Amino acid sequence: MEIVKISSNNSNHVSQFHELVKKVYQSDTHFVMPMVEDVEAVFDPSKNKRFKSGNAERWLLFDKGECVGRIAAFYENKNEKITGAWGFFEVLENVEYANMLIQTAETWLLVQGCKKIQAPVNFGDRDSFWGLFVDGVKNPSYLENYNPPYYQQFIEGNGYEREIEQTTYDITFDEFNYERFSAIAKRAIGNTDYRFEYIDFGQLEKYANDFVCIYNEAWSFHDDFVALNTETLLKRFQSMKMAMYPEFAVFAYCNERPIGFFVSILELNQLFKDFGGKLNVWNKIRFLLGRGRIRKAKAIIFGIVPEFQKMGIDTGLIMKSYEGMRKNNKIDSMELAWIGDFNPKMLSMLKSMSARHTKTHHTYFKNLF
Repeated sequence: MEIVKISSNNSNHVSQFHELVKKVYQSDTHFVMPMVEDVEAVFDPSKNKRFKSGNAERWLLFDKGECVGRIAAFYENKNEKITGAWGFFEVLENVEYANMLIQTAETWLLVQGCKKIQAPVNFGDRDSFWGLFVDGVKNPSYLENYNPPYYQQFIEGNGYEREIEQTTYDITFDEFNYERFSAIAKRAIGNTDYRFEYIDFGQLEKYANDFVCIYNEAWSFHDDFVALNTETLLKRFQSMKMAMYPEFAVFAYCNERPIGFFVSILELNQLFKDFGGKLNVWNKIRFLLGRGRIRKAKAIIFGIVPEFQKMGIDTGLIMKSYEGMRKNNKIDSMELAWIGDFNPKMLSMLKSMSARHTKTHHTYFKNLF
């Protein structure tokens, strides 16, 4: 067996990194190949802000000339604290292959000064490529990790313990507990100091700035917080426009102060499952022609600034989103982005909405010393 470090200048290596998944999932009819450009953006320093305080490496594993596995490792140095992780792990069902890949990532992270490792995660935000799929319905959504069941044995066999249980919920609009939430939401909606509005694509810079203000205030207390800036967020909003309707992004204000948001996108894998991981010109045309057939939304981020978190703003955002999507009449259901077991209040709220638990992922950790 031979481990080869991927060079970003070696197009053959990069191609093999993506083509490997076709071997791993060749008999899995549920698998949806991730879009190549989404994965490559993670490893592009010009697109991924994490490179400003860290680095990443990727490796391929060969056995007798055949590519049989891959892995990526990454670290960040924040406030003189180095955090390490690995992800994008794919391997054929062979424990020796898995051990060699994981140990390669660990050795590199140890050299970088990492004492603790998370896996399998992303070199980026938690809303993408995060956690190991361990149970639930086999319909991977856009930017969601999906894997064969034998990965769990490989990871736990290398001494990793569960750190976070991540649960994903689905809800149909017919199941939504409208009466309960409309009554609760009256507290916020009836307050003249508050208003709730949908994004206006003609004023994207304004809403990007509002989003950044809310995000930087609401997330600043998290250990892995990285501040957003308007320029970066504006680019992301522009790239998301074709995957959203205005009703998919709801903002809350106290007078003129932005205090909360609830953002969703179309569940793109309903179309991307036929794209083979490529968003070429033809597939872009297919997307534009087929976008109207997507009947499911995916909630991706929900945030409220701390001093307004017990004011009913959360239910106001949910009701405004629900009412907009019902009026839009293009969406039947929504997947609610995974919630960690560290957030029991949000889990309780989802259950009160009559949302159904559909998937479970685990984030693992290992102390190197």
